[in-house]
Amino acid sequence: MIPEVFISYSHDNEEHKQWVLQLATRLRLNGVDIILDRWNLKLGSDLASFMERGLSKSQRVICICSNKYVTKANEGLGGAGYEKQIISAEYIKNQNSNWVIPLIKNNYTDKKVPTFLSGRQYIDFNDSNLYEVKYEELLRDILDEPVLPIPPIGPNPFKNIKEFAKQKFIPSTEKYISPATKGYVTFDYSNNNGRFFIGQEELTFELCFSKASDTNIYIYNDPESISTISLVKDISNINQIADARIYDNSSRTRTPAINQIIILQNINGFYAAVKILSIKDDTRGDKNDEVTFEYFIQSNGSPIFTK
Repeated sequence: MIPEVFISYSHDNEEHKQWVLQLATRLRLNGVDIILDRWNLKLGSDLASFMERGLSKSQRVICICSNKYVTKANEGLGGAGYEKQIISAEYIKNQNSNWVIPLIKNNYTDKKVPTFLSGRQYIDFNDSNLYEVKYEELLRDILDEPVLPIPPIGPNPFKNIKEFAKQKFIPSTEKYISPATKGYVTFDYSNNNGRFFIGQEELTFELCFSKASDTNIYIYNDPESISTISLVKDISNINQIADARIYDNSSRTRTPAINQIIILQNINGFYAAVKILSIKDDTRGDKNDEVTFEYFIQSNGSPIFTK
């Protein structure tokens, strides 16, 4: 089912109207049926009827909370004030509704949202450098495609003694998983056969490490979830990777040094970047074998990591 989304905003200026139009156009191209006054309101049409019909038929509403929009909504002025009345009435009927998505744009005041949306979680588009990240977050919310889906509930290991005896109620690999799409990990690579999982479901990457020295470490593409690995030598920050596909991925193993980055592609076509931060080797004076790394999984399927 294609979601219908009404965009409520104020005509602050031509630049703001154009930004809203571009957002609406991109959302339509990404599978969202947008109701926008500049498309759906004809000359001579009744503005109040358009707002009532558009809001009543929409599954979601995006309120673009610029400073002027917040002021008009709070003071009951113009279209923003009228739409506020309709939306407020809907909230009276359904107090727990997530019908409205407050979107912050051109608003650097303390009052990010109108009073009738107080307490609602919003998405902030003020920083243009974070546009792609915020756009993906917005689109995923509308299409109900979360970056981190809720894991399925497993069986109760204490159901009865017989079943309990069969189960490892603390899985042997549970401590070797970081399900988030980005983070920092410290891992004793002498344990779990040198294997550590990042991500989950289609974003799963199984990292396979082995000892090289206290300045380098081996990493392999042996796990079933991994398609290719490559070593980044020309840059040292993950967010500088403009295209992960340009790095050679023809070898089974790579040996990154401290502060170098490994790029992995999993069998589902997603990319992850792993930067080695420190290495310990118990044959060279360290107490344990240990690798510390940061990672980032590009969840939109793109090979681009720049922000």
